[in-house]
Amino acid sequence: MPDDGTRNPSPGMGMESAGKTGRTSGSPLARYATEEPGWGRTSEAVTGALREAILDGTLEPSAWLREGEIARELSVSRTPVREALRRLAAEGLVVLTANQGAVVARITLDDILEIYAVRENLEGLAARLAARHRSEEQLEALKGVLDDMRRAAASQSNPRELARLNLDFHRVIREASSNRLLDRFLTQIEHSVRRFGRTTYEIPEWVERSLEEHARMLRAIEERDDDLAERLASEHMRNARRLRIEMLLD
Repeated sequence: MPDDGTRNPSPGMGMESAGKTGRTSGSPLARYATEEPGWGRTSEAVTGALREAILDGTLEPSAWLREGEIARELSVSRTPVREALRRLAAEGLVVLTANQGAVVARITLDDILEIYAVRENLEGLAARLAARHRSEEQLEALKGVLDDMRRAAASQSNPRELARLNLDFHRVIREASSNRLLDRFLTQIEHSVRRFGRTTYEIPEWVERSLEEHARMLRAIEERDDDLAERLASEHMRNARRLRIEMLLD
């Protein structure tokens, strides 16, 4: 799996240093606990903290997730940790083994191809529904994100900032689709995309092309042209998939 070297070391090598009764400022998971809104001793909070640690690479693929170590780091009992690991396994982010515990799921080339195959169709559907159901507020939100992307591109910001804004753009589209099931599926796909490591926005040529494709999708949604919006969103995902494959084979 390609990586740009920005990921942090796996917590599996440093979690023993956490105290028995509280989180330590130097522990890898501490910042996810302190940043979690309304942090409490609940499985939802533990799930959110572990999910974010996995998505941004702090918990690396194949890292062991030991209940006792996580419980000490987050100052919780093992019960919410155990429930959190089960939830993350259902999301495909964790693999539970029969006797040895849990590990962070790996991302393979086959996984990436499968993700893009599904994403191409679902993003197309989301754009079609967004063209039908979007509100003026959602339309303005899309325009705002696109403006932010243009500013980030012009200032040659970190490619990861462009990647983040790109996910924001597609998140507004799926919210505008007014379909909760579609929103749920695309949220899981977004989680998978965040784990890819490198971003296609490292390629300067793609930045310009992507901005133009986003602008065309936005115009179609603004004009409520659902056929065109669906076609443009699907084509955008096909183009991203081809570039991703080139990056993997490079």
